[in-house]
Amino acid sequence: MALIFTPSSALSFCFKSKLTHRIKPCPKSFPTLPTKCLSRPVLASTSVKNVTRRTGNHHANLWDDDFIQSLPKLPYDAPQYRERADRLVGEVKDMFNAAGAADSCADNILKRLQMVDKVERLGIGRHFEMEIAEALDYVYRFWNESSKDLNTAALGLRILRLHRYPVSSDVLEQFKAKDGQFLCCTTQIEGEIQCILNLFRASLIAFPNEKIMDEAQAFSTMYLKQILEKSHILGASLLKEITFNLEYRWRTNLPRLEARNYIDIYGENISWLMNMDNQTILYLAKLDFNILQSLYRPELQIISRWWRDSRLYKLDFCRHRHIEYLFQGCAITGEPKHLGFRIAFAKFSALATIVDDIYDTYGSIEELKHFTEAFKRWDSTPPDYLPEYMKITYSALYDGIIESAQEASKSQGYETLHNARKAWDDYLDAVMQEAQWIANGHIPNLKEYLENGRESSGSRTTTLQSLLTLDALPENEIQNIDHPSKFNYLFGLTLRLRGDTRTFKTEADRGEVASAIACYMKEHPESSEKDALKYLNFKLDEHLKELNLEYLKNDGVPNCIKDYGYDCSRCFEVFYKERDGFSISTKDMKNHVERILIEPIKM
Repeated sequence: MALIFTPSSALSFCFKSKLTHRIKPCPKSFPTLPTKCLSRPVLASTSVKNVTRRTGNHHANLWDDDFIQSLPKLPYDAPQYRERADRLVGEVKDMFNAAGAADSCADNILKRLQMVDKVERLGIGRHFEMEIAEALDYVYRFWNESSKDLNTAALGLRILRLHRYPVSSDVLEQFKAKDGQFLCCTTQIEGEIQCILNLFRASLIAFPNEKIMDEAQAFSTMYLKQILEKSHILGASLLKEITFNLEYRWRTNLPRLEARNYIDIYGENISWLMNMDNQTILYLAKLDFNILQSLYRPELQIISRWWRDSRLYKLDFCRHRHIEYLFQGCAITGEPKHLGFRIAFAKFSALATIVDDIYDTYGSIEELKHFTEAFKRWDSTPPDYLPEYMKITYSALYDGIIESAQEASKSQGYETLHNARKAWDDYLDAVMQEAQWIANGHIPNLKEYLENGRESSGSRTTTLQSLLTLDALPENEIQNIDHPSKFNYLFGLTLRLRGDTRTFKTEADRGEVASAIACYMKEHPESSEKDALKYLNFKLDEHLKELNLEYLKNDGVPNCIKDYGYDCSRCFEVFYKERDGFSISTKDMKNHVERILIEPIKM
């Protein structure tokens, strides 16, 4: 089984450029990261030709083009590494067969679940799709008879639900005591901890109105935090595993990010490594990670070259996050055949961020009206009356949409340009509305703000064309992932709520008066900022459960498209995990880029 496959169509999309007639010579060197970055953007103003401009004072691009282009080629795309990986894949397939040969049904089910869990956590599940399907079909067939201990029930509930088997959270009721605790049938402390950790991970895959899942999450979270306070009883590996899961949970635990962290966690677990099969699985995971990373290296250079050739580096007032967005695309899927998805996602996320900065801070109202009108006319070149920074943005946006629509049409077999244009038209209308609110100092009611905020979140513009480069989707099914689907509605709404709860103070400092917090407090004059955040976080939690249900139900949309669409929503949560990572990427995001895209794992 060959591990590397790059469709020629995807490569043509990545290298193709229509910008050569507009490109001006670029400087030989580019700005490097300042030695001291601001911990939080503050308002700065510049006056150009009688236009006073606000800027977010964002830090410089962390990933200098000279540095990216100088990165050496990694050796892991050589045939001998792929051949070695193929042999290991065969050995692990044999382990799946052996896992089904346990003496009892209960042991059989637990071993099958553990095999699925291991390969998926380590990011190699795509090599075993048939084996995973067979294992889970067996587990589901005997689910009612075998889920009699909490560890198996929690592990099975999470894995079966994520693979869209219709399993009920009621299976956990039998383990709940009157005092609210959940009971494990083991006397070993490490076994009990793993059992509660599996309960915690299962509780995160919750649907609306599942009280038992809320109770399981509350109990397991409290238990694991108390265990961390007794770190002297934990091994280094288990300590790291608990800390990682509590910090990243599920919504911010992207596939490649999880794989990279679990390679370290399992690599430090001496008792786990005493099993020779586990050693083989871990070695395959390391090798596979490095093989995929060798694929990302030229993609890094493609995106950096696109940024330079599009002259987007000249827009020094906006956030330069093209490399961080490529990390997000790679963290969602490492599949070699999905190169086109990763490149499109990085480009459109970067472009949406630039447009957001133009409409939120830099552009004057008159300029924004002209840009919006010009885009809706869909001229192939920007009109002369636009300022230079808008011409650069317009050209990059127009060319990107045209090229991605052509690529998506190859995957889908029908024209998709009108879908892309509609998504961007709606986005520009939404950010234009917000610009007018800023200019007028107007705070709308919460319902109006969130309705507009679903579109201004950029969820459609960043993901739609990227997703359409994947599996073929009947044209009448696009509405199940795009407007007016409930999936799309909840994606945009949760992104807006998460963003506002992280960025409202910084945005208020920049003069952006309207936020979900401000709108709530206007409608409830007696409320405090703390009250508003409590209410909005509650609503966010409820909407995320609805999004889980929409994502995991069977509705005819190919699983690949739903999986990556949902992971796009999760990847923005990574930016917002602790702070506004869109504006400040010198901390967590920088570390993620280095670990996923640049630094190979030692074999």
